[in-house]
Formats: sequence, structure tokens, C-alpha cells
Amino acid sequence: MKKHNTFKVVLITLLVMMLLTWILPAAYYSGTYVDQGRVQMGLFDLFTYPMTSISYFGYIAAFVLIVGGFYGVLNKIGAYRTMLDKLVAKFKGKEVVVLSIIMILIALLTSICGLQLGLIIFFPMIVSLILLMGYDKIVAALAVVGSTMIGMLGTTFGYNNTGIIPSILGNNFTDDMLTKCILLFLGMVLLIFNTIWYIKKSKTSNKKTNVKKVTVKEEKKTTKVAKTTKKNSSKDTKAAVKEEKVIVVTDEEEDDLVPATISGKKHVVWPLAVVLSLIFVILVLAFISWAGAFGLTVMNEATSAVTGFEVFGFTLFGKLLGTVNAFGSWSVMDLIVVLMVSMLVLALIYKVKFDDVIDGFAKGVKQALAPALIFVLLYTILVVTTYHPFQLVIYKAILGITDGFNVFTTFVVGILSALFNVDPAYAFQSSLPYLASIVKNADNYPIVAVVYQAAYGLTMLVAPTSLILMGTLAYLKVSYGKWFKTIWKLLLELLVVLLIVFTILILI
Repeated sequence: MKKHNTFKVVLITLLVMMLLTWILPAAYYSGTYVDQGRVQMGLFDLFTYPMTSISYFGYIAAFVLIVGGFYGVLNKIGAYRTMLDKLVAKFKGKEVVVLSIIMILIALLTSICGLQLGLIIFFPMIVSLILLMGYDKIVAALAVVGSTMIGMLGTTFGYNNTGIIPSILGNNFTDDMLTKCILLFLGMVLLIFNTIWYIKKSKTSNKKTNVKKVTVKEEKKTTKVAKTTKKNSSKDTKAAVKEEKVIVVTDEEEDDLVPATISGKKHVVWPLAVVLSLIFVILVLAFISWAGAFGLTVMNEATSAVTGFEVFGFTLFGKLLGTVNAFGSWSVMDLIVVLMVSMLVLALIYKVKFDDVIDGFAKGVKQALAPALIFVLLYTILVVTTYHPFQLVIYKAILGITDGFNVFTTFVVGILSALFNVDPAYAFQSSLPYLASIVKNADNYPIVAVVYQAAYGLTMLVAPTSLILMGTLAYLKVSYGKWFKTIWKLLLELLVVLLIVFTILILI
């Protein structure tokens, strides 16, 4: 069961949520607090809710599978490994600096663009690069998961992350922007510091033990052994068959996460680099909330101009593109089209055989199957907490400890709402309307917004309901326990920093 550790943790979490529906009564807030009594989850629900999860959120799991298929095809292109090797060669001696830059870039993109799911497109490549630089899987997880959640914690203009908060509270999205930037900066400093500390500690440990982590496999090999006999002064040679066990040692850190080197003619890298760069540019432009965060309508107008452009009275681009959303309102569903087109273009440029494209895509999808299934199960938990809303009972009890607004009880409720709801929009919607009903002073709402986004980012660094965390651990085949042992000090440091910042906000 060790190799399925992530599934075990998620399934246990799902069963705990099911148990809570039997222990706690359900309640919801709709202008007033409504007690529904107990709304228990039954055995059949345990098997039907995953189907409900797929019907509502299956496109996100499909996106993960398509990303896997995309990299499966890339692994058939020799230029991909060549590009990674060239980058690693350039980074030689500067690995820590490069790793820090990667982490800062991920955090900024999440904070500014709300790309906590969209960046999954580049996670496999980042993981491969980090492993080739000589780091282990935990460092790779710290880079992609840690940076994403710090970006979420310190969201600035990422409207897709926290845009629902001002719509509930009625405050401005840009309120307390300085505080958000400070949280982003402090979070990145602590993350980078802890990552470097872990790297140094790992090197020291490896030097003491002088042992490299490997996977040992036994394979049977059949060989022919010559047997010579002497008869009448002539040699009679007979072949005997001998079965041997051959020990095959492979690097555990790579474990299908790094593309194999493809021998042959020299691989030209620049077409691949151009296509990947275009994907990155589209990703950033498509997810920046031009209208929501900046009040700009230029992307909507540009899209209308392109789709409405006529050639002899025929809307050529409108017909060719079909239904296309303007940049700023894309979802990961739109990115599937970009990935599929890019994959086919690269296959044509590098003359990958059709059979190899299919085989590579199938292998990549298979590798992404575990994270995709984890996503389905985590959204099943969201279905449970939505259909059986026991959580508001807990929030009411905590918020009722004090009168009016209290930043610390609000922070605790923010943590619990993140734990119960995998999606930030659902997390904020689950408790903020009720909180707003008991916190009448709107001057406190900007602080509430900061507290909630910080609570969500902090919680999703370690919660078993974190999409990015659990999906990444499943992909890397890293146990949840190993991750927790690595991350707990960072969690404690971030918690102390957040409490200090919140106290200062109250005092001023």
C-alpha cells in the first residue's frame, strides 16, 4: 500500500467527512441561519458522488490527463531531453539561484494571474529540470507546491483565486494591497530559506551514509553455457541452458519523471523552445483577469474584433475558432485546445511517427492517471461537504466565542473552510456570508479578505484536501508522511509570521 499512500490518505479523509455528516447537524446561511438537522451521507452516496464529481469537475481531471499525454509525446522528441540537458549545463554551479528564481516565478504567476491550476502545464518539465540538476523529489515538491501556495497566500491581482471575496463582502479587490505584497515576500523568503536548509541537510546526510537511493529489480535472464566432453580424442560440444537472476539498478529519483535520452542525429531545440514559449505567453495572457482585477475591457474588444472580422461578408476567424473566450476569462478547459494543437505541431515539426505519437500520448496519460483520480476523489469530498453542509455549525460555534470581529477566530474559520473545501471559491462561500452577517463594521472587511486568502494558502500546503499538493505527491510518488515531516517547520514559521502581521493590522 506504500506506493498508493496518497490514495489511502485521500480515501481516509473522504470517510472522515462521511462520518461527520452523521455526527454534526447540517445548516446553511441564506439571509438567516437555517438549521436542517442531520443530513447523513449513505453507502450508495459514497459510490455515486464520484460520478457527480466527474459531471461537475471532470474537465479538470481531463486537463491533467491531457498534460500527461502532451509530455508523453514530448518524451518521443529527442530535442526535449537535449533542451533540458543544455539548460542544466548552463545552470551548473548556479543551481540554488536557478531554483530560487523558479520558485519566485511560480509564486508571482499564482499571485498575479491566479494560475494555481494552469501552471500544471509546466510542472512535469520543472520537475524533470530540478531532478536533472541533482535535487530530489522533495525539493521538486517544495518548488511547485510550496511556491503555488505561497502565491495563493499572498494573492495580489489573481482574481481567479480570491475574486469571490470582495463580491461577498462588498469591499474593493485592491484593498490592503501592501499587506498582500508583504505576505507574498515574507512567504517566499521563508520557503526559499527552508528549501535551501533541506538541501544542505540532505547533502550532509548522504555524505554520512554514503548511500544513494536506488530501486533494485530482479530480472531473469536465460544464457547458453558451453559444455565440452572428451570422447575418442574428439571434442563434443553441447549447449546447456542456465537461468540466472540479473540485478538491475535504476535511479529512484528519476523513476520515469525524467525523459530518456534519444540517440541519433543532432536534435534542433529552437522549434520546441518557441512552441513552449508561446504556450507560456498564452497561459499568462489568458489567465490575467484584465476586467476583474484591472477594469480593462481590451481583451473582450479584441476577441470580438477577431471573431467578427469578415472576408466578403463571411466571419472567417469566427467560424474557424468557434466559441472562444476572451483572454482573462479562460479556464483550464480552454488550455486543452492549446496543448493538443501544440502537440500535433511539434509532432509534425520533428517528424514523429503517428504510432509513436499514440504510444507516447497513451504512456503519458497513464502516468497522469494517479493525479487525475486524486483530483476526482478530492472533488468528491467537495460534493460531500456541499450536499451535507455540516461545516457551518462548526464555524458558528467558533465565531460565537467572541462578540463581533476577532481576527484569530476568523483565521481559524478560514483554515477550516479551506480544509473542508478543495476549491477556494467554495471555501470562501461556505463561511464568509455568515461571517459578514455578524461582523457589521465594513471597515474590517479588507482585513477579513487578507486573513482568508492567507489561511487558504497556509492550509493547502499540508491539507489532505489540497489539489496541487496531493496531485503532485501522487505524480512524484512521495508519501504524505514524508512531505509532512519536511514541511512542518515552514508551516510553523508561516503561522507565526501571519499572526504577527494580523496583530499589527488590528493595532493600526
